[in-house]
Amino acid sequence: TGGLSRLVAASPDLVAADVMLIADAGNVELGTPTVTTSLRGTGSVLVTVRTMAGPGHSGMYGGAAPDALAALIAVLATLRDDAGDTTVSGLDNTGTWVGAEYPADRFAADARVLPGVELLGSGSVADTVWARPAATVLAIDAPPVAGVTAAIQHEARAVVNLRVPPGQDAAAAQRLLVAHLEASAPWGAQLTVEPKTLGQPFAARTQGRGYAALAAGMRAAYGRDLVEAGQGGAIPLCNVLQAAHPDAEILLIGVEEPACHIHAADESVDPGELGRTAHGVASMLAELGS
Repeated sequence: TGGLSRLVAASPDLVAADVMLIADAGNVELGTPTVTTSLRGTGSVLVTVRTMAGPGHSGMYGGAAPDALAALIAVLATLRDDAGDTTVSGLDNTGTWVGAEYPADRFAADARVLPGVELLGSGSVADTVWARPAATVLAIDAPPVAGVTAAIQHEARAVVNLRVPPGQDAAAAQRLLVAHLEASAPWGAQLTVEPKTLGQPFAARTQGRGYAALAAGMRAAYGRDLVEAGQGGAIPLCNVLQAAHPDAEILLIGVEEPACHIHAADESVDPGELGRTAHGVASMLAELGS
């Protein structure tokens, strides 16, 4: 919740190190040692659309009265094209990933996509989730179906989350999102956009002694070469640590893999992955200390 970030900023000497190992990532699949080298930043906004002073009866006014919920839906629909790519005006959505690929069938299984439902994006899965921005509608304020009445809505709200890949400035991307939403309101609807959260993306260095030691240690523990992956989520502490110690190597690993269902009710970790990762880190430390 920010306490550790504030501590690092206030007392950087407490965490001074040549190599920093953050165990808040994971492996691309069970038994494949993985280092996360890319984190997307984040920026959320609250969108509010207003069209009338109050709700109106759909029988008396429906057809001519501007429906705020319909206006909001139209605005949100502009955030993706027919291929599912995020389309925020002025924001580059053509990035490509150069590390390990993320096979589409494995991603669909990991994300528990229903049979027959298509994945989004015109590039590879790795491009889409690790190297390109993504605008996602997280929540909408609207009347629930259980309490429906025959009323045209005068106001509707939504939270849109923007994920921003390394190489793009999250603050600038969030401003582009705000401008895009403001320009998309139909029928002269009154639309306001309020920025909420903001976090910069992160890219790790992979040429230092720490990375080489990690690769050797994980190879010894897993019997397989270390692969590089990205992560769609943000870890703001990485940027704080990098700012405090620009020369430090920051490496992200973890014991999670997709079958763990992290943050779900049935979250779990494979015991073998715990053992292999501990072995790999121990070998890494032995190499660095030799």
